Amino acid sequence: MLLPKQHVIKASLVLSAAALAMSLTACKSSGNGANQNFVLNGAGSTFVYPVMSHWAQSYNDLHNNVQINYQSIGSGGGVQQVKNGTVDFGASDYALTDAQLAGMKPVLQVPETAGPVCITYNLPGLAKPLQLSSDAITGIFLGKITTWHDPILVKDNPGINLPNSKIVVAHRTDGSGTTAAFTTYLSAVSPEWKSKVGQGGAVNWPAGVGAKGSEGVTEQVRQFPGGIGYVELTYAQQNKLPIASVRNLAGNYVQPSTASTTAAIAAFSDQLSKDPRSPIVNPPASAAQAYPISILTFLLIPKDGTDQAKRTALKGFVQYIIGDGQATAGQLNYAPLPDGVKQYDQQTLNQMTVNGQPIP
Repeated sequence: MLLPKQHVIKASLVLSAAALAMSLTACKSSGNGANQNFVLNGAGSTFVYPVMSHWAQSYNDLHNNVQINYQSIGSGGGVQQVKNGTVDFGASDYALTDAQLAGMKPVLQVPETAGPVCITYNLPGLAKPLQLSSDAITGIFLGKITTWHDPILVKDNPGINLPNSKIVVAHRTDGSGTTAAFTTYLSAVSPEWKSKVGQGGAVNWPAGVGAKGSEGVTEQVRQFPGGIGYVELTYAQQNKLPIASVRNLAGNYVQPSTASTTAAIAAFSDQLSKDPRSPIVNPPASAAQAYPISILTFLLIPKDGTDQAKRTALKGFVQYIIGDGQATAGQLNYAPLPDGVKQYDQQTLNQMTVNGQPIP
């Protein structure tokens, strides 16, 4: 499935106010809802938008009385809308901590897929993909490496004629799970980054120009020669932007892909079986083919609700995502969840209630 053109992305799944009002009226429950039409509204992660769009359409094809509208507004926005109770579900590329959960009504966090945060750039004419070590990446985003002919970049790319031109860094300005994953990686590989900038969905960037959403970062990189930024892989591919290979702890320069993300997940299988909120960045040297900037993404679902038929429809959609939907994730550069995480998801999903009672 192709990602829509960027000027269309943000609005592509959002109902008009009138249509939304009509749909919500149709969703008022009575009985089990078998003959009702439902609109399930979600919001959050731009990282997961390509596969979420696919899941929404595929599920509607199977259940034409259920329409899923998902707003690609960033993980921070999705968390806030779940907290405010204005959506049926959210999506975030970072798991909420116990402290964050304590300030909200009970929320279930369900890992939905995994994928790589890729480094994309605008350097026409290179003979092969750019190679970047952790020193190069942190130096660029700290603002210490400012030209493409810097000695660290030359060392990473032997035999490649890098231009002696300015680097234009693009980063997110909104609350972003992609940023949280990327800065978690930078903090893991660079004590200087950890002490000066740290990690989180929003940080004070030392260098670069800001943009909203993965869509905005992709557009910044595409427009400016010498540009570099971090996005979900599909955004770069659909805009025909090249993707850097990143050096892992084994010393290998690895391209982001479904396979290299799966290798990163496997390297943390023990931790994930105990707590799927564990980060999967910078896997150990034993994971020779693992991509070092990989993340799990999460659905955020209110634990309880009042509309039995609509809550049942929501549970069915999530059941599809963690079940049959996993088989299609790889087509859009996302890694299917391992069995241990899927078992965790099922146990978590079974905790959904309506008016305090389990959903059949």
